[in-house]
Amino acid sequence: METTPSTFKRRYVLRGLQSGSLERMLHAPRPTAIVVGAAIGLLGGALALLTVLAGPVMAFGAVLGLGVGLYVLTDLQGALYATLGVIALLPFGNLPVNIAVTPTLLDAALGGFLLVYAMQWMTGQRRLFRSTPVTAVALGFTMIMLFAFFMGLRHAPMTSRVLRNVAEMMLALVMIPVLVDVMRDPRTLRRVIAVLILCGGAAAFVGIVLWLLPDATAEAMLNRLGRLGYPVGGVIRYRETYGAILNERAIGTWVDPNAYGGFLLMVGAVTAPQVFAREPVLDRRLVTGILGLIGISIFLTDSRGAMLSLGAAFAFIAAMRYRKLLLIMAVAGVVALFLPFTQRYIEKFEAGIRGEDVETQMRFGEYRDALTLIERHPVIGVGFSGTPEIDLYLGVANTYLTVASNAGLVGLAAYLLLFASAFGYGLAHYTQIVANNALRDVWLGLAAALIGVLVGGVFDHFYFKIDSFQATMTFVWIVMGLMLAATRLAQDETSAGAAEAAVSD
Repeated sequence: METTPSTFKRRYVLRGLQSGSLERMLHAPRPTAIVVGAAIGLLGGALALLTVLAGPVMAFGAVLGLGVGLYVLTDLQGALYATLGVIALLPFGNLPVNIAVTPTLLDAALGGFLLVYAMQWMTGQRRLFRSTPVTAVALGFTMIMLFAFFMGLRHAPMTSRVLRNVAEMMLALVMIPVLVDVMRDPRTLRRVIAVLILCGGAAAFVGIVLWLLPDATAEAMLNRLGRLGYPVGGVIRYRETYGAILNERAIGTWVDPNAYGGFLLMVGAVTAPQVFAREPVLDRRLVTGILGLIGISIFLTDSRGAMLSLGAAFAFIAAMRYRKLLLIMAVAGVVALFLPFTQRYIEKFEAGIRGEDVETQMRFGEYRDALTLIERHPVIGVGFSGTPEIDLYLGVANTYLTVASNAGLVGLAAYLLLFASAFGYGLAHYTQIVANNALRDVWLGLAAALIGVLVGGVFDHFYFKIDSFQATMTFVWIVMGLMLAATRLAQDETSAGAAEAAVSD
């Protein structure tokens, strides 16, 4: 009798049933499948419960945050991109959890980046730490700030909030040497600059849209951020004189218009050279559009310090390389003199220079009080916890006086030395930087951003205000780390080219 395939298959199944092997196969335990199925069920149940208790928006945010968190913990560059995104779009956001010390979104992103970086060293994926001569200066400045903190505990108690602020300052400063080590090729650095510009453009766009929306609508949208620790109610900021043109001040998601302007001026400085670059990090038309959005949003903040600092950054770019930018600035200035809606802006500038407006007079009072504090505690300041005398206080709209109040003249000298060392290192290798088309305009934009910080520090304190403006302070040190990395890469590329030429000869 001929055996067909179907007959053979039936016989095989019958034998399996008789021997019990098929039954054992069907009922055999599957630990992996059980665990996966249980995890999916628990996750689905948790998501359903979260949707019922907190609403679909928070549920979607939780899923998105979980995905971003997993991405951050598995990719170093992704963690850095997430950090830049949080700084640009949710700088004051907290994790939506109710614990004793609620970490900020920036804490989570920055901590994830540094954790992945440390894991790469522990697993042997990263070897031969790369540094610059400025790395030692940055570490020295960090130690001085830490010493000032401990010295300040003699007259003021340490609270969990102060300890957290100091820890965040330390993490931010550590970004300088870490970024120098992480940026090991020009392509990686250029990609980070591209993400930085895109994040800044998104922040500028959000600020403009919220400014254009009716105040009630914009207020309602911003109040939804209350679940992330943002202030609720009375969020939109206005000028002192109501009824004037452009009365509302743009804030984006930054709460404070001056801090928002300070962040945007740094991104604008980084973006500007890419408009003229031979090898821009993004499409030239896109970069030009982003720079336009940033300029408009800074104007809408009505932050005189940000506008003046952006002008100083542009002047630095023009003096170092692109003279045509001076002509563009001159034309823009002349046009602004005759536009109706810029007249009040110009008048406000003039009043500030003459010291006639209320804001400037208040700042003069803060300057006097800060100088009194520094005069009484000139060496290492009063730390970060509080002041020993009841008639003194910490809080002055000037970065340099803020640093001197916290860490004395020693800390201020170290702060200035850190910036001077970064620029000195770049200028020492400027010939090599200029010869590298891929890095030249990247370095120029980063250096211009730090020029804007130095000028803006005369008018505002958020560049080094550890208890209120973690995002701005962190971004300053990220920019410095990237600038040092650009200098070192240009130096390495030149050395590698010279070595190849010597070998070929």
